[in-house]
Amino acid sequence: MAAAASVFHRVRTGSKLGAQYDQEGNLIQVESREDEEQSVKLAETLELLLAAGYFRARIRGLTPFDKVVGGMTWCITTCNFDIDVDLLFQENSTIGQKIALTEKIVSVLPKMKCPHRLEPHQIQGLDFIHIFPVIQWLVKRAIETREEMGDYVRAYSISQFQKTHSLPEDEEFLQRKDKAVRAVLDVMEVYRPQRKYRRQKDAGELLDEESQVHATLLEYGRCVCVCGVGMRIETLMTSMAAMAKGEGKLTVSAVGQIVGMQSEEIKQMASEYAEKHSELTSEERSERFGPLQQHRRAVASLNKQIQQKTEELGELQAKHAELSVICDEAKNKLMEVTGLHSHFYLKVLEKLRALVTTSENLKQQEQEFRSHCREEMLRLQQNIEDLKSTSGPDTEELRERNALIDKQYNTDKDKLQKIRLLMARRNREIAILQRKIDDVPSRAELTQYQKRFIELYSQVSSTHKETKQFFTLYNTLDDKKVYLEKEVSTQVSSLNVAMSSSAAKEQFLRQMEQIVEGIKQSRNKMERKKQENKMRRDQLNDEYLELLDKQRLYFKTVKDFKEECRRNEMLLSKPRAKGAS
Repeated sequence: MAAAASVFHRVRTGSKLGAQYDQEGNLIQVESREDEEQSVKLAETLELLLAAGYFRARIRGLTPFDKVVGGMTWCITTCNFDIDVDLLFQENSTIGQKIALTEKIVSVLPKMKCPHRLEPHQIQGLDFIHIFPVIQWLVKRAIETREEMGDYVRAYSISQFQKTHSLPEDEEFLQRKDKAVRAVLDVMEVYRPQRKYRRQKDAGELLDEESQVHATLLEYGRCVCVCGVGMRIETLMTSMAAMAKGEGKLTVSAVGQIVGMQSEEIKQMASEYAEKHSELTSEERSERFGPLQQHRRAVASLNKQIQQKTEELGELQAKHAELSVICDEAKNKLMEVTGLHSHFYLKVLEKLRALVTTSENLKQQEQEFRSHCREEMLRLQQNIEDLKSTSGPDTEELRERNALIDKQYNTDKDKLQKIRLLMARRNREIAILQRKIDDVPSRAELTQYQKRFIELYSQVSSTHKETKQFFTLYNTLDDKKVYLEKEVSTQVSSLNVAMSSSAAKEQFLRQMEQIVEGIKQSRNKMERKKQENKMRRDQLNDEYLELLDKQRLYFKTVKDFKEECRRNEMLLSKPRAKGAS
């Protein structure tokens, strides 16, 4: 019971564990084991957080729990995930707050698709072997997110800059672009097809497809002359009439008829048009940019072609060298294989001859061994017969002797069985005693149990205090609500009466002033009471410190008294020893 009382002694809520002192008045330090691997993982975790940019891990005043949890929260928020945590003003929290905080962090990790599993008690217990992989993955994810956001912000800033500002190169490019567009439009306007003639209405219809194509081309001024069709062209030209400049545009239906008539001739005309157009554009470019620019472009294109051909030549030479090496290796292997083939057959033939000789020798040895075994068997059988014939009269003595031997054997066998049963019983008793000894906890286990029970009691007491505060707050707010409802109803009823006349209105205002004055007085009383309680608390704290000093002095006095008693006993024992001697 004394041990239970020492374990479950009441401590102040919201503070550290109650201090324990020895007989000398010194603070008892609880034995704790530090795992070297855990320390190494803690150092690696803090270095990883510092490398990622979480510099609060350098603060020596923070505990490892605050550093690790702060780093995890920082990484999660950097990855654009929400977590309901405020670490700026809640350091060195209680066990309940730590557990709630770790549960919030662990609940966010599956949303981030973290491949590593982590439990709240592992964070609260500072199990860095399991925490380190999660921290490593979070830091990697945070760095990737920052790079993505950096690229996005950089692109957004560039786009915003380009909306309001422009570089000289951009302005020059826009000017050249406008000039080039205008030049292309002018060329298209100049070289677009225009109708020069129109077929007369009273002319006869053209029945064959070839005549229709030629007639349409002649309307646009195209002269496609073949030796055998000169007369037909003149006939068609007679049915043509000159057109005004505004009527020479090509319609969609006419283009459709042309495409449907003769596709081969149209392709040939299109190729001729493309050649003419390229010649004209080259002439215009030469006139526009000058021979120097044209020469530079030609030199650049030739250099590019030379470089490409050089690269192709190098690749072909490399392939040729590789193929020649492979061909030489194949020839060498072929020669080796042909040489080994003949040599291999000779070796196989020699081995076969040796094996045949060995087989014949083994067969001969087997026959000799069998004959020898038969002779030995006959000799042994003859010996057995001789022994049976010579040992006939002594059979009775042998039987008695065998019976005694069997009896002694059975007796010894029973003794051995009894000894085994006794040994098994002793082993069971030893195992039971060993289990009982193992059930008794050691000093280190008792210390661990005591520490865990104290932590559990602290957690329960803090939860109880929070629940009590919630109940008190609820009751206070409920009473406040009732009083406010009564006050509102009273004020509404009195307001209606007070607003009926000016005298009642003045009386109502005076009553309100009196109520306000009473509230101020009550507030002052509560402030004075609060100050008195604070002074009382400080006084009790001073008394507690004085009592602690007295306790230390008492332990020290008891120790000195014991030391003096021991010295007194030693001094008294010396004369007695001398008298006895």
